[in-house]
Amino acid sequence: MPPPDLQPLSLLPADQAADAQPWTRLPYQDVPRFDAASLLAQWTRLHAGQGLQPPAPGPLAEGWAHYHGGDFERAAAIGLQHGHDGLALANQATAIYANYLEPREAVRLALFRQVAERATAQSGEEPENCQALYWQAYALGRYSQGISVARALAQGLGGKVKNALERVIALQPHHADAHIALASFHAEVIDKVGVLVGRMTYGVRTETAIQLFERGLQLHPHSACALMEYGRGLLMLHGDSRMAEATRLYERASALEPADARERLDVELARAGLFD
Repeated sequence: MPPPDLQPLSLLPADQAADAQPWTRLPYQDVPRFDAASLLAQWTRLHAGQGLQPPAPGPLAEGWAHYHGGDFERAAAIGLQHGHDGLALANQATAIYANYLEPREAVRLALFRQVAERATAQSGEEPENCQALYWQAYALGRYSQGISVARALAQGLGGKVKNALERVIALQPHHADAHIALASFHAEVIDKVGVLVGRMTYGVRTETAIQLFERGLQLHPHSACALMEYGRGLLMLHGDSRMAEATRLYERASALEPADARERLDVELARAGLFD
């Protein structure tokens, strides 16, 4: 039985339905635009953090072009129209939109639940599908941050996130994003419950977090998101004694040239973080 906060969207009040209003549009005009041909030509660079295989030329490739150009709502709709083959696109577009652009907290959490439900169902049918596992973990992780990490741990969501990410890394050792996400999980738990309880109860360790951050950046050194997560992780693990190093990581992230809409959002976050 799912935790009470993770109820199906069909049971949510009408005013919390994820599709009640159009999604917020990307606020930047300087984002690279793609068509199917240019998308496929740049696919390896755009998916360096995941190693996802490109789609065949056609409507699904056009959906991915919408995603990378910042039209997340259109991308998610196209993904859902393609059933099983489109789930990776639908889940990624929905999760990234919810994380960066959705201003209504109830809707934001509902979108993460939606992604988690779809990805969990898919990974149940396909236990070696790294995309399903990763977006399950991503959505549950962001949802957990929204309701508070401590509350999520009490509901058992932490174990699901950790297990899914460890499975992704076992199946796909070069999945940079999974390394960074698992490193952040270790850091978040240690920050909330402490080193001893974290190790004994949840199997998290400071040294493991650092190793995972380093490996993730080795695999994808031009990821603004990874650089920022490492910076946050250092502060959660070591406090202000690592502020200078965290600041340098944010500076590196803010200086990157974004290749698509999601990277544009990350670079803007890094720049904003330097002024906090």
